[in-house]
Amino acid sequence: MTWTRAVDTAAGDPRRAARPPKRCRHAAARRTAAAPSPGPSSGQAGYAGPAAPDADTPQLRSENRALVAGGWARFLPSPSRTPFTFGYALLLVATGIFTQLADPDLVRDVLAHSSTDVANLAERPVLVLVASGAWLVGGLPYLLAFLVVLSSLERRLGALRTAGVFLLGHVLATLLTELFVAASVAAGQLPDSSLRRLDYGISYGLLACAGALAGLLRPWLRWTVLGAVVLGLVVDLLEFTDPLTDWGHLLALAIGALCWPLVRRAAVRRVAQRREPGPSGRAPRSA
Repeated sequence: MTWTRAVDTAAGDPRRAARPPKRCRHAAARRTAAAPSPGPSSGQAGYAGPAAPDADTPQLRSENRALVAGGWARFLPSPSRTPFTFGYALLLVATGIFTQLADPDLVRDVLAHSSTDVANLAERPVLVLVASGAWLVGGLPYLLAFLVVLSSLERRLGALRTAGVFLLGHVLATLLTELFVAASVAAGQLPDSSLRRLDYGISYGLLACAGALAGLLRPWLRWTVLGAVVLGLVVDLLEFTDPLTDWGHLLALAIGALCWPLVRRAAVRRVAQRREPGPSGRAPRSA
C-alpha cells in the first residue's frame, strides 16, 4: 500500500518524487549551518568573516585625528567664515614684517605719522585713526588673543558688526584719552610735549571686542573672563608705566560691555536666520 502510494505520487508529480523526505532536508540544513564559512580563498578553513575594527586600527586613528583637527579649525579665522578677522590678521602680519625688516628710521617715521596723539588728530583725524590700528603691539600673545577673540565674536555677529564693535572701541577710547591730554595741557597740568607721543596699536579695539564677546558667554564664563581681564588691566595701571593708555584699556573694555544689549539681539537674529528653511525646505547648516 505504501509502495503503491509512492509510485502513484511519483507518477502524478515528478517534482515531489525528486525531493528528499522532510527528515533528510532538516538534517542537511543542520549540517550546512554547522559547517565553517568559506574564507576568501579555498585553502583558508574556519574563516568567520572580517573582524570588526577597534579603536586602535590605523583607519580609525586617522579618522579621529581628522575629527579633532576639524573641531579646532572652527576656532581659527578663515576667508569664508570670518573674513574681517582673517583679512585684518594678514594686515597685522604684513606690518609686523615691515617693522622687523625695514630701516629703523623709516619705521620710526611711519609710526610717528600713524600715532593718534593730539597733534596728529588735530591735523588728520581720520587718517591717523585708521593707520594707528594697522600696527601690532605686544607681539605673538596679542596676535593670538586677537585671533581668538575676534573670530569668536565674528562667528556670532558677522563681519560688519564685529568691525563696528572694534572701530567703536578703538575710536572712542582714543578720543576720550586724547581729549583728556589736550585738556590737561591747556590747564597747565601736562607739558606741551604730551601733545606729540607715540600711541598706536589694536589694544583698544581688541578689548572692546573682548568686552562685547563676554556678553554672549555663559554667566560663569563671562564673569571669569571679565574678572581676569580687569585684574590684569588694574595691575598694569598700578604699575604706573603708561597710565593714560591703561585708562584707555579700561574704557575700551567698558565700551564693549555697554554693547551687550546690541550684540545679544544681533546674535539671536543671526541664529534665527541660519535656522530658517531655505528654498529647498531645509534649514541651512549653521556656520
